[in-house]
Amino acid sequence: MSQSNSDDISAVLDGYRVVCYPDPVLGRKAKPIEEIDDEVRRRAAEMIEIMHETRGVGLAGPQAGWSARIVTLNTTGEPDGDAVFINPEITSSAGEETDEEGCLSLPGIQAKISRAAQVEVRAYDLDGQEVNIKTDGLLARAWQHETDHLDGVLILDRMSPAARLVNRRRLKELEAAHKERG
Repeated sequence: MSQSNSDDISAVLDGYRVVCYPDPVLGRKAKPIEEIDDEVRRRAAEMIEIMHETRGVGLAGPQAGWSARIVTLNTTGEPDGDAVFINPEITSSAGEETDEEGCLSLPGIQAKISRAAQVEVRAYDLDGQEVNIKTDGLLARAWQHETDHLDGVLILDRMSPAARLVNRRRLKELEAAHKERG
């Protein structure tokens, strides 16, 4: 999920960059992480760097080219607000609200997306400890956005037909850029 609508999203850090639409990894369900080891911790640190570099509030494994059920979040913008969650699962939700939403994997695209107003999440931290979170507002929206990525769902899949039409030109540009990169 992005804070800005910047077109300059292809940040490269340690060989990683944000994977953009229509890359196939974004449409696949990510695999659960079986063991939290040094490799998982290293990749989590890289994801946090990418999230900061691109001014995002969250990043899911597939957006870093890693088909794994891992999410980094920071809705505060402060370095001490960084958090990593392994195998997150939304266990309940309530209410509904619609707000403007963007995505690091869809630079230049914004749309009004309906989401639950509150969510409860169960996940594991980098020490393997279970974490249970009940939240609302921006953090609830970010959780839903990032767990959608883990399930191969993009905001495109949640847009109204009118919003897809409004964003059609930008989607074609992203498709052409993807084809050029091969």
